[in-house]
Amino acid sequence: MRIVPLVLAAAALPVLSPAEAAAAPAAQVGVGTSVVRYDTALVPEGATARAFTASAAGTLTALSVRGLLPAREYGAHVHTKPCGPSPSDSGPHYQHVPDPVQPSTDPAYANPRNEIWLDFTTTANGSGFAVSHVDWTYGDRLPASVVIHETHTHTGPGHAGTAGGRLACLNLEFGPR
Repeated sequence: MRIVPLVLAAAALPVLSPAEAAAAPAAQVGVGTSVVRYDTALVPEGATARAFTASAAGTLTALSVRGLLPAREYGAHVHTKPCGPSPSDSGPHYQHVPDPVQPSTDPAYANPRNEIWLDFTTTANGSGFAVSHVDWTYGDRLPASVVIHETHTHTGPGHAGTAGGRLACLNLEFGPR
């Protein structure tokens, strides 16, 4: 994996004054590197992915992939539960303000300001990168995974937040708080 995209993502983190830093909650940092593959045609053997999320004064999340199909759009989102043997094990998208109706397809809840969307298009060699920054933090509800989906994320009513089948999943590991 190239380190440059992650360095660029880290550079996008907000800089706090000493007073803001002292008042801010401790950073919550999660990393995911082990890929659970559900669709071997769209996520071939040998494909790799890495996810990084840091939540303190807002939340920055980055996803880097290699070895996927070339020149193809994929969707990706942060999810509430860990990856498991079944694609549905990772639960719904993590939402800052949870939609009372699940699955969530209401654009008021299923949008890139209330969720973490990491859609990307792979290069000619199957690599891709996405970054998301939202103004809110995880608080006491930590996400558990990043899921790669088969299409870009849709935004229209009744389809908002959907991105097709779940192709692969990475568990997010958070350090001690």
